[in-house]
Amino acid sequence: MIPRYSRPEMVSIWEPQTRFNIWFEIEAHAADALAELGTIPKDAAKTIWAKAKDATFNVERIDEIERETKHDVIAFLTHLAEIVGPEARFVHQGMTSSDVLDTCLNVQLSRAADILIADIDKVLAALKTRAFEHKMTPTIGRSHGIHAEPVTFGLKLAYAYAEFTRARERVVAARKEIATCAISGAVGTFAQIDPRVEEHVAKAMGLAVEPISTQVIPRDRHAMFFATLGVVASSVERLATEIRHMQRTEVLEAEEFFSEGQKGSSAMPHKRNPVLTENLTGLARIVRSAVTPALENVVLWHERDISHSSVERMIGPDATVTLDFALNRLAGVVEKLLVYPANMQKNLDRLGGLVHSQRLLIALTQKGASREDSYKLVQRNAMPVWRGEGDFQSLLKKDADVKKYLSDKEIEEQFDLAYHFKHVDTIFKRVFGAS
Repeated sequence: MIPRYSRPEMVSIWEPQTRFNIWFEIEAHAADALAELGTIPKDAAKTIWAKAKDATFNVERIDEIERETKHDVIAFLTHLAEIVGPEARFVHQGMTSSDVLDTCLNVQLSRAADILIADIDKVLAALKTRAFEHKMTPTIGRSHGIHAEPVTFGLKLAYAYAEFTRARERVVAARKEIATCAISGAVGTFAQIDPRVEEHVAKAMGLAVEPISTQVIPRDRHAMFFATLGVVASSVERLATEIRHMQRTEVLEAEEFFSEGQKGSSAMPHKRNPVLTENLTGLARIVRSAVTPALENVVLWHERDISHSSVERMIGPDATVTLDFALNRLAGVVEKLLVYPANMQKNLDRLGGLVHSQRLLIALTQKGASREDSYKLVQRNAMPVWRGEGDFQSLLKKDADVKKYLSDKEIEEQFDLAYHFKHVDTIFKRVFGAS
């Protein structure tokens, strides 16, 4: 997590002061529940809130205590006692460190998910606007990187819109799965604390009760969360890679916005490089790098160990902050993307009509030729054009074997570009709805 690829709102979730504020809220809400159950004095619970609710926790002081205790939660509780006074002895009763740490982490991940969902909404809005703008802008579809058949640029953006719609649904589901609370004490048996305390804290923190915890919340939840982020990052990279290809000099169907005063190369003043989408490709790799460690965190010894802890302290901030930045950058790229319909048409026409080969194949079969013979007839006229030797339609009209089945007019009809777009409206309704 470095400032260059960070946005303040997401970063603030992972700042020490935020973490300690959440820790305090968990402890104070637990104290309220304990007071209602008669386990601790009600006045003590009120004092805990009154003295520390608006406190700014001294991060340096907590770090100083931790250097001696070698325990972060104990260091925090010691500092909290310095603020609260004698009533602090009623804090953390019957609880274990993981109750605080795991519940806090899930609060942070839930808040991070809320930001990511809003980020995806920005991407979706940008994609929808540009998709309708270029709904019927013809361009070439490619398979294996090779010209295939015509599509529209709007369809390319609609593909991405549908993918990010699924991404949003996955993040919403991952948020729900991660948003659990465990206040169950050592080894999760509630021996030292009433389950009603957990219920109270969960409700107060906007979480669901973890049905059963050992001494930790099960890490399959976290594995799914980070795996979801990895999939979203791959969707970011997929669209970024498409744009990078389209910006290649030989293609130049679209390119990133190039602002006044922007420089593309320290050596070559003419360069306009796809730096933003290349950056997105790299950021996606960072987000995905969190997935394998999160999967490995599922396996802990017996009721708990802390092999997962160091991993989560790193991947929690890094993956969420990085994806947040990437999604916002992607939304900006799409919003300002420069689109060149004339170049799209030029590339579409580059192969002299070969993109209509399947229509000729089908037309011949419908006129009685076998599929095998039809393929041979179309291909033998296509290959010279591929080599730059002539025009596809003209060659077909001169082929006596083709003319046995198709008249000149029937051949010409197979070169109608609009034919390929007759179901664009249907696809758009499927993706965007009736609106």
